[in-house]
Amino acid sequence: MTKISDKYAEYFDDRFLMGPNSIYLLEELLTKYPVHMSRKQTVLDLGCGKGLTSLFLAREVGASVYANDLWVGAEDNLKQFIQWGIQDVVIPSREDANHLSFEPEIFDGVFSVDAYHYFAGKKGFFEKNILPLVKKGGIVLISVPGIKDRYEGRQKELLGPWLGEEAEMLRSPGWWRQLIGEGGEAAAVDVWEMDSFHSAWESWLSVDNKFAAGDKLHYESIIEKYTDFVGIAVKKY
Repeated sequence: MTKISDKYAEYFDDRFLMGPNSIYLLEELLTKYPVHMSRKQTVLDLGCGKGLTSLFLAREVGASVYANDLWVGAEDNLKQFIQWGIQDVVIPSREDANHLSFEPEIFDGVFSVDAYHYFAGKKGFFEKNILPLVKKGGIVLISVPGIKDRYEGRQKELLGPWLGEEAEMLRSPGWWRQLIGEGGEAAAVDVWEMDSFHSAWESWLSVDNKFAAGDKLHYESIIEKYTDFVGIAVKKY
């Protein structure tokens, strides 16, 4: 069965992947929560990396995209967007997620794939930094690497040999559900263990990259055994 992600297979290499395949993860988010917009609508790709998810959002969702990343320069992403011919609908930026300068209720949607855990694993961040940016009726779709519910609290012990001090950033679906919660301006919050875990990881481990090679050493003993990808969907009232 042909998937939309198959159209992007030429980009699944060291040039654009910075970890487990972000397109496979984004495709699952959008399969579970389909989003179709016009160019007059705007979304934020928060932690866009080298812009591959922004390309997917521009082409498959149809919205105009703000592509923000702290690690990859806006100038570098702009050059790539020009090569892809999407520079008129995808605007690159480089801002700290803790201090975004966007106006309130500017976005019809916010997407974050394999990045949110780096800056958002603290109480109040979602309510203060993300939800105010979303228009009423808008959606937030997030995918983060996590630890399985039954291993929550044992991150240092189980993941330390792989991630070191960063092990504590990986939290369980239940932990994320409690952190983001429900009520206030957020409508029903859905959190789940994602089905695209294996395909995303297998794609990354096939890349000729020193970081992928390092992950490969821990995949069977730690990553596959204890971790997952957590999908998060939030609708705003």
